[in-house]
Amino acid sequence: MNEQMDDELAVAVTRDWPEIRDNVRRICAGFGGEYWRGLEAQEAYPTEFVRALTEAGYLGALIPEAYGGVGLPLRAASAILEEIHAAGCNAGACHAQMYIMGTLLRHGSEAQKQRYLPGIADGTLRLQAFGVTEPTSGTDTTRIKTRAERQGDHYVVNGQKVWTSRALHSDLMLLLARTTPLEQVQKKTDGISVFLVDMRGALGRGLEIRPLKAMINHNTTEVFFDNLRIPAENLIGEEGRGFRYILDGMNAERTLVASESLGDARWFIRKASEYACERVVFDRPIGKNQGIQFPIARAYARTEAADLMIRKAAALFQAGRPCGDAANMAKLLASEAAWEAAEACLQTYGGFGYAREYDVERKWREARLTQIAPVSTNMILAYLGEHVLGMPRSY
Repeated sequence: MNEQMDDELAVAVTRDWPEIRDNVRRICAGFGGEYWRGLEAQEAYPTEFVRALTEAGYLGALIPEAYGGVGLPLRAASAILEEIHAAGCNAGACHAQMYIMGTLLRHGSEAQKQRYLPGIADGTLRLQAFGVTEPTSGTDTTRIKTRAERQGDHYVVNGQKVWTSRALHSDLMLLLARTTPLEQVQKKTDGISVFLVDMRGALGRGLEIRPLKAMINHNTTEVFFDNLRIPAENLIGEEGRGFRYILDGMNAERTLVASESLGDARWFIRKASEYACERVVFDRPIGKNQGIQFPIARAYARTEAADLMIRKAAALFQAGRPCGDAANMAKLLASEAAWEAAEACLQTYGGFGYAREYDVERKWREARLTQIAPVSTNMILAYLGEHVLGMPRSY
């Protein structure tokens, strides 16, 4: 009886959603390191990989069945992204399809949901672009300068967004813009609205997208709006309440990105451990040396701790309870665990870690990003210091 309980606990804590995990691994097995290296060389988008995930229903995992999705909880989506990264792949090209729609699902009208969600669920509509960050405001979203002014039955948008990944490979964009100037609102979070932008008809008609070359192949861009006309019916929820609408989505985003970091950490730890056993120098495996062994073991311990915080954040989100603290801590702990594992792995491989054929240097570059985006480590620490620990505002 005790053995059965132990087995059940092990599954619940370490390997929930086993069928989904197994299937994701089977999909990823067809997209090995050579595939990702080839994409980097061409600065290309992983169309085939995205198609495989879409056909399996995983990019519509969080969309309710009533709108053509699978209707899975956030924890299942977390497991999907973790396994993608643990397999050595990268979900950055398509993960937004999984969670950006949350703002539409929770705050959109029924007509908007019926119009867009089924297509997003089956992949015929790609909602992968999130227009939030701007060159001058950075992570201070309340100071965005992109304006949307109501003119009859349209809004006219002017401004600029940056680090808008996948914009050239997306049909729709979730856009955050000011509808009331900052100086005219009582609270700086007021006067911001959310719109669905149909980019297919907007390109060249007030919308311009420019690729932004970067250290990793995330197909990121700069987006420019010059008197772009958006139908008023594409406003999500009430005008001026958009900042509140995206907060739920941010908690889901941080939990899911943390799951990707968790998968990265698991990939690095596995690769480092295997190499430490196989690589023989001075007639002994290098894993016998504590200078090699201990950093990998420490990274493993921190990875397991981050896993538990991710599970807590997902459970709170699914229960509809406040989860901002847990989501932020999950993002912090997982991103740091991934980076520690990346450093240990690269050090274990030594010079060979820089050779592209091993994929360590590619994953090392990818792992570093999550301490900066979608929210930086320092911003999370400031949030915890002020909102959780009650210390004075630090910024």
